This record gives sequence, structure tokens and C-alpha cells, in this order.
Amino acid sequence: MNKSLLSLALLAALALAACGKDSPTPPAASEPVSIIKQTEPPKADGTVGMMLPDFAQLVAREGGAVVNIQAVRERDENDSSSEDPFLEFFKRLTPDAPNLSEDENETSANFGSGFIISPDGYILTNTHVIKGMTSIKVTLNDKRQYPAKLIGQDEKSDVALLKIQAQNLPTVKIGNPDELKSGEWVAAIGAPFGFENSVTSGIVSAKNRTLPDDGYMPFIQTDVAINPGNSGGPLFNLKGQVVGINSQIYSRSGGFMGISFAIPINVAMNVADQLKATGKVERGQLGVVIQEVSYDLAKTFGLDKPTGALVAKVLAGSPAEQGGIKVGDIIRSVNGSEVRSSGDLPMTISSLKPNQTVKLGVWRKGQMHEVEIKLGTQRDLATKAERQSSEDSDNVDDFQFAPAGLTLIVNSNGKIVVSNVKGIAAQAGLRRGDILLEVAGKTVHNQDEFNEAINSAGKNIPLLVQRGNSNLFMALILP
Repeated sequence: MNKSLLSLALLAALALAACGKDSPTPPAASEPVSIIKQTEPPKADGTVGMMLPDFAQLVAREGGAVVNIQAVRERDENDSSSEDPFLEFFKRLTPDAPNLSEDENETSANFGSGFIISPDGYILTNTHVIKGMTSIKVTLNDKRQYPAKLIGQDEKSDVALLKIQAQNLPTVKIGNPDELKSGEWVAAIGAPFGFENSVTSGIVSAKNRTLPDDGYMPFIQTDVAINPGNSGGPLFNLKGQVVGINSQIYSRSGGFMGISFAIPINVAMNVADQLKATGKVERGQLGVVIQEVSYDLAKTFGLDKPTGALVAKVLAGSPAEQGGIKVGDIIRSVNGSEVRSSGDLPMTISSLKPNQTVKLGVWRKGQMHEVEIKLGTQRDLATKAERQSSEDSDNVDDFQFAPAGLTLIVNSNGKIVVSNVKGIAAQAGLRRGDILLEVAGKTVHNQDEFNEAINSAGKNIPLLVQRGNSNLFMALILP
């Protein structure tokens, strides 16, 4: 038999062997498998057609680990705080009137979603779903129902950990939110408005999004349709891994308007581990008030790009003060990881444990320094009422800085106060009543110190301003 016939025989044998198999060996259950499918074959030039996700596979594989949650608060009959104080009066006044305290007023209920993270029944959801409730019921994908025990809740992260008495439960796979990219497909499974096992999909709109009163949480912003009832449910990537917990929506109507926010799963799992171990969550604290580094501020501080967190205030007795952090420092890294924006700093610090020593890369007076600080806890940061008058009736001096459009007053407390502002100063954000604490890094208490600082600063001048009880930096850019 010549070589060509031998080759044909071998190929035929291989083909017959392949036909004898029912299907390729499926991947192990623990392996994440992409659900992307190609809608068009590769073209002659090698380009690949549009890639679309097959969410049916995701639901089939991962939907069993998603649960519905009903949390109920029953009114205590002995608790009169929840009853209208005039109710009994009107009952006596009109004894034949309908009962004003029907069953719907006896209890209140929250509906939400959650997902199973361990086969023995640990479940993650949102704190706001179960907060203040007296009983929690979990319904599995197969309709089984269990009472749930609250292991712990953390209001700052809005993460709660529940436990049901069950074994061999399906669990979700945990992904890495850091690998997410804007524009990437994601999907949510939950019970919006009580419609259980609902699936919605969309893309990642942005990462590390900070919201008011959530300064340390690096939210994942998506356009996945999230509505009341979705709270606490999982956000999946295309590998079928959970990358976030759906938590909040931006809405003026109470319904979905194209913007929703999810808690990164790595943050949530850190909280869950602490809740499971101790029932509470402790976060490292630095003790500084920070602000964003704008393009103009970066120029005034001599930075090559506007990154980092600018320290506007150091709290008395804080780890930052003890470690030598100063007002005007720009924290650009934590343990070697870059602080790209001011929001990165509280996120990073709060993910670390109290009493842990961190190395901060600090930009100070045109040079980088490394500062080591032992983090504290929230309890360590004693709050002190700071009462500083922005203006005093006994003004001892006033002067102008005409190039910037500033009129300033030196009051009897030795404070330089802005009394009138226009032109460049107004464009920089200065307001009447602001107190100038520093000019170009130099403390100023009178006109001579102000003039000396201005003359040595050049055209780009950073100003440290006290406004009310807050300190902030502003960039004064002279022509």
C-alpha cells in the first residue's frame, strides 16, 4: 500500500471513530465557559463576524443558584409607636366606621433576590432587602421554600449574608470584576416586581463609579434593566460568573431608566467572609478628607497628569496625622497600586483591615515620598466639633489682589477672608466667605504673608480654602 492510500485509510478510521462519539466531552462544572456564539463564519480576509451572547445557556447553567427572597416585618401588638396617635380617638368618635387597622397595616414585606454561594445554604443579598424585618423566606428555583437566618448585614456596602438549612445546593461561580471592560455584555437574573426568574441583559457602562453617600464603593454601572425586586440578585459575565450584586438604580419614576449599579463581587465576598466569621465588618481608616485632582490643580502642584487623591484635611489624632500625612499631599499609590482618581483611595483603604500597615506613594512639594501608616478603625477617629467663624465684625485690615479679582479681609482672628470675588478668582470657584488657609503651600495670616506667597508662586497657584467645616483646594491660574 502506497503512502497516499495509507493516509486515506487513516483518515477514514479517524472519521469513523469520531462518528461513534455522541458529543464532545463537556467541560468540568467548575470551569467557566464562555456563552458567546458567532453569528457569521470567518471571512476570506480573516475577519470574524459579529459575536453575540447566548443567554439561554447562562440561564440553564446558572439559574438554579438564584433565589427569591421575601422579608416580612410583623407589627408588635404591644408596640404603639407604629400606630397613628389619633387612631383610637377616631375609633371612639365613630364606633361604626370601618376598621382603620386592617391586615395590610399589620405587616409589611420586602421582595428581593439573592444567590447561593455555598452548597450548605449561605446566600448573598442586599441589606436594604432584609433590614428591619422579623422573618425571611427564601424560595429556590425548584420552588422549595426555607426560612432563612440572618448571619449578618453591613449597611455601608449594602451586603447581607443569609443561611438556610439545606445541603447539596447549586452555587454560583465567582468572577473577577477587575477583568470587566466597558461595553462588555452582562446579564441579571432576579424577580423584578415579583416576576421570579426574570432575565435581563445589557452592557457594562462604566466601572469604579462612586455615588453620593457611597464614597468607598466602586460600583459597576450597567444598562441592564434592574427594577424593584432585582435587588440582591447576581450580575453575570459571559463566562457565567457572578461579577456583582445588583443594588441600585438611578430613577425619577421608581422604574428602570437605563442606569443601574452593582456591587463588585470581590467587595461583597470580603464582607461576607467577615460576617460569617464575626458577624460584623471592620474597615481600615486613614483619617483624611480628600478631593479630586483637576487638570488645573495638577498644573499648580507640578504633576504630569491629574491623578491621585489630594489631601484637603487631616483629622486630629488619626493614623494619617500620626504617620506624617500633610494637607496638600497628593496620594498617588497604595502598596504600589496606582490611585487614579480620588475615589480609588477610600475604596482601597476600606478593603484593608485595621492595624494593617500600608505604604503610600505621596507627591509633596514636587517630589515623591513613601509614607508608611498603620491603619485605624472608625472607632479610633474621634469626631471634634470645629466652630470657626468665616467672618468677624471687627475687621482689622482689608486689601485687594487685583490680577485675580479678589478683595480680602484680615479679621481679628488672623484669618484671611474673601469679601468680594470676580474674574479669574470666580472662575476658579472662590466664594465670598471662603477663608484662605494656604497659598502655594504656605500658611497665610496677613497681607504680607499673602503677598510673599503669591510672589513666589508663579502663574499656577494652589489655594487651600476653608468653606464652612470643609477644606478644599482650588487652582488659581493667572494670565
